[in-house]
Amino acid sequence: MSQIKTTEEFQDLFDIDANLNRLVKNIELLNYINPQNIAAEKKTFFSSKYNYEPVFKYPKMRFNGYKLHRLFFSQRLERIEDVDIRQLYEDIIYEYSGLIECIETIGQGRKFYFNSLKSFGTPTEKDIENAKFILRFDDSDFDEKMLPVFNVNEAKDYFDDFSKRYDFKYNIKISNNLSAAAMVLNNTQTLVLRKSHKYSLSQLKVLTNHEIGVHMVTTFNGLDQPLKVFSNGFPNNVETQEGLAVYSEYMSGCLTIMRLKELAFRVIAVDSLNKGYSFSDTFHLLHNQHKLNRDKAFAITLRVHRGGGFTKDHLYLRGLRNVYQYAKANKDLSILLIGKVSQEYIPTMEKLLNYGLAIKPKYYTDAYVSNNNTNPNLDFILGGLK
Repeated sequence: MSQIKTTEEFQDLFDIDANLNRLVKNIELLNYINPQNIAAEKKTFFSSKYNYEPVFKYPKMRFNGYKLHRLFFSQRLERIEDVDIRQLYEDIIYEYSGLIECIETIGQGRKFYFNSLKSFGTPTEKDIENAKFILRFDDSDFDEKMLPVFNVNEAKDYFDDFSKRYDFKYNIKISNNLSAAAMVLNNTQTLVLRKSHKYSLSQLKVLTNHEIGVHMVTTFNGLDQPLKVFSNGFPNNVETQEGLAVYSEYMSGCLTIMRLKELAFRVIAVDSLNKGYSFSDTFHLLHNQHKLNRDKAFAITLRVHRGGGFTKDHLYLRGLRNVYQYAKANKDLSILLIGKVSQEYIPTMEKLLNYGLAIKPKYYTDAYVSNNNTNPNLDFILGGLK
């Protein structure tokens, strides 16, 4: 293997990396994809006996898409000598370009859906079989800890307390316009919590291990890297990052069959987009056919229909299967924590580490240190995923 090289030898790579870093700042898809009128549309949908098609409003785009595309594709990648590293950057430019197209077409129905397909794909037959396999298991071991008892300010205190185990500092924002209970905005190191949400203790355990233990850990490890691409994200990093995040729920002992079923229902819901289902069709599928309560059915339907058909949600289950199998084979999880990276680029990342163009992660997900899962059913399920 090559020895560590000097920065000068890679000056062209650093220049291109810095250019992309300046350009990518505008394209945080999560800033644009959350509707601004969820509560009002939910109320109308419920009072219509679930037969109304919600009309969601989205934040305005704050950049010129055409200009941004042009700047991305004007990078002179031929100046990067190493073939694998050049290929990574080529893939990255196509990835970022796809995200611009997603943002440009939010709220434009099928147009957005096809751009979403290009960026995030859609469930395979195997993914759908895995989802159905999970849905066959019983999740009736419901207990008190599940009951929502914490308001958003108490949840914030819980997150603050959990975060003391890591010495990074991030912002916490409370928002009305959020389709998830919590999410991390990578480019501003911000955790956003949904104002109206009531959090159960088990959900707070899940969210802290998921959002802080993985998403914040990879955000801050990425910021530490010499190349900005680790912070901005590799192609297909959603699958690996969400897989790592759900795997930390499993290792910390807070993954439940109920939570796994939620990931399975997301696969079923994304598949319904493929079949041309409307918002109310997907809702009826989850609420009437699968007997999900109406709030849960609405939340999952909203996640996949926002924008015009957002297919990202099927990647959680596939990512979990891949990370679980990777960890079971005793492979090194720390390489996947060095930033917003993807499993398929491990050989290139090893090369970057070897060249001194990447460094080992400063923060490590503490849930990965020892396996605290006590539910043998979960091992059976995760081991049985194809």
